[in-house]
Amino acid sequence: MQKDLIKILTILFLIGFISSCTKLEEEVLDESSITGQTDKQVADGLIAPVYARLPDIFLHTNYFALQEISTDEAILPYRGGTDWGDNGIYLSLHKHETTSTDPNVRNTWNLITQGISRALTAITALPTNADPNAKLYLAEARAMRAYYNMLSLDLFGISFIKESPGEISKIVRGQEAIDYIKSELLAAEPVLDANVGPGRISKAGAWGLLARLHLNSAVYRDRYAASFSHTNEDLDAVIDYTSRIIGSNLYALSADYFSIFGNNNHDNKELVFAVDQRADLNGHNRMAYFSLSGDQFPLPEFPAANGTDGPGITPDFYRSWANTYAPVDPAAADPRFFKQNVGMYSNPNDTCVAAADFNINRGILRGQQYGLIRVNGAFVKCADGRYKVGKLFHDTRSRPTLAVDFTEQIDFTTAGSNYPTGYRVEKYEFSRKSASGRNFGEADISIVRLADVYLMRAEAKLRKGDASGALADVNIVRASRTAYGFSAPALTDMNLDILFRERGFELYWEMVRRTDMIRFEKYEGTWTEKNNTDKNKRIFPIPQTAVDGSSNIPGYLTQNPGY
Repeated sequence: MQKDLIKILTILFLIGFISSCTKLEEEVLDESSITGQTDKQVADGLIAPVYARLPDIFLHTNYFALQEISTDEAILPYRGGTDWGDNGIYLSLHKHETTSTDPNVRNTWNLITQGISRALTAITALPTNADPNAKLYLAEARAMRAYYNMLSLDLFGISFIKESPGEISKIVRGQEAIDYIKSELLAAEPVLDANVGPGRISKAGAWGLLARLHLNSAVYRDRYAASFSHTNEDLDAVIDYTSRIIGSNLYALSADYFSIFGNNNHDNKELVFAVDQRADLNGHNRMAYFSLSGDQFPLPEFPAANGTDGPGITPDFYRSWANTYAPVDPAAADPRFFKQNVGMYSNPNDTCVAAADFNINRGILRGQQYGLIRVNGAFVKCADGRYKVGKLFHDTRSRPTLAVDFTEQIDFTTAGSNYPTGYRVEKYEFSRKSASGRNFGEADISIVRLADVYLMRAEAKLRKGDASGALADVNIVRASRTAYGFSAPALTDMNLDILFRERGFELYWEMVRRTDMIRFEKYEGTWTEKNNTDKNKRIFPIPQTAVDGSSNIPGYLTQNPGY
C-alpha cells in the first residue's frame, strides 16, 4: 500500500482548499473526477492527502517553533544582527508576546485546519468506495481528524466539528472538544490496524493519543485555572491506554537513544506514531540543520549543506542537566545528553578522515566544534584524498577569526546573540541521500513513542499517589539506553518536579515542552529573556486572517482572551 501512496502523491494538488480554512470548506474529491482510476487508486488518493499535511506542520518554523521556542528549552536570538531577525517574531514567541499576525502561528493554523478538511474529504467519500482497504482508510481518516483537532485544541483552545462539506463547522472548546476528539478516536480504534508501521495511525497510535488527551484534559477543561484538577477517571484512562501499548509487545525501547532520531529510523521499534519522512516520500524537515552553526557541514558530499545558526538551548535548560548530575558532567552521566561519534573531534590538530567515516556528534553540543574545513566553497582534503577535519571558525559569516565555540550563555543582548552563543542540539540525524543535503531530512519525527508512553503512565500513577509505580516506569526508560557503554543511574525518589525534569531529559526538542510546561504549571515561570506571567499566553492567538475571513458570520470566530 505504501508504494501506491507514494505514486498518488503526484495528484495531491488536485484537491482544492482555501488557505484560511476557517470554515473548513474543501472540494470533495469524487471518484468520477478521476477518470480511469480504480477503486484502490481512488481510495489511496483520498487517504494520502490526510497524512500529507504532517511534514509541513512539523516543519522547524511551524509546530516546532510554537512548542519549543516559547519555552525554557529553546531560544532563537537575532544572530549577529543579521540572521533570524524576522521582524522579531522569534524574540516575541520566546517572551510570550506573540501577536495574531505572527506568520508561524498563521502557517501552523492553516496547515492544521487543512488537515481537518482533507480528513473530512476522505470521510465523506470513502464509505462508497468498494476497495477492501476503504473501511480501514475511513478509520484512519477519522483518527487523523481527531489528531488535527487535538493539535488545534492544544495550541488555540478550539476544535471543529463538521460532518458534511456543505456545513459550516461548529467550533467547540473545553469539555465539549475533549468529548468530541475522544469519541472520534474511540470510533476509529476498533477498525485500525495494529501493524501498519509508524507512518500511519495504528491501534496503538490511537491509544497513545487517547492517553495524551486524558493526561491534558484538566488543562483543556479549564485553560486559565490557578491550578489544574486531574480526575481519577482521566488518570485511570491514561494508565489503561499506556498499559495497552506496553502490553502489546509490539514496541521496544531502543538501547541506542540517538537511533530513534536517525536517518533510517522508520523501522525503529520505539516509534508508535510518527511523521513519515523517508526519502521516497519527499521528507523535507530541517531539524538536523536548524540548530547547527553555519560553519558545520555534516556531509562531505554536499559542501553547501551547512547549519543555519538557529536556536540554542537556554542556560536554564542546560543547568537542569548540569545541576542534576554535578559534579559529574552530564555527557558522562546520561547517554541521552551527548554521543561522540568520532574521537578526532576533540583533537586540536587537523585530522584526516574518510568520507564514509565522517559523522558529526549528536545531542547537546558544547564548546569548540571540529569538522570539515571549507575553503572557497570546497572541502580541504589531505594528501591521501581523505577530508581534513579541524577547528571550525565562522568563515561563512565573514568572521574568520571567531571560533565556532558554543557557549552556555545565550540571550537577546548583542553579545548573547552572537553566532557562537548557546549550546546547540543535534538530536535528529541529517540525510545522507538528499540532493540538497539541508532541506530533505529523512528521520521520521516522533509523535508518540514508547518512552513517552512509559512517562505518561508514570505521571498518571504519580498524580494518583503511586510514587513507587511512577519511579519504576521512569527507571525502565533510564536503564534502557545502554548502547554507549553506560546508562543513566536509577533514580531513588520521585515527585512532579523530578518527573517534569525527566521528561525534559528524554523528550527535549520533540515538540512537547510547551504542553508539558502548561500541564506541570510552569509556563508562567521565568527563564532566560522571559518573565511574562500572563495565563492568557497558555494558548496562541487565532490568526487575524482567520478572524477576518469569518467576519461575515457575526460571533463565529472570536479572538482568544489577551490578544
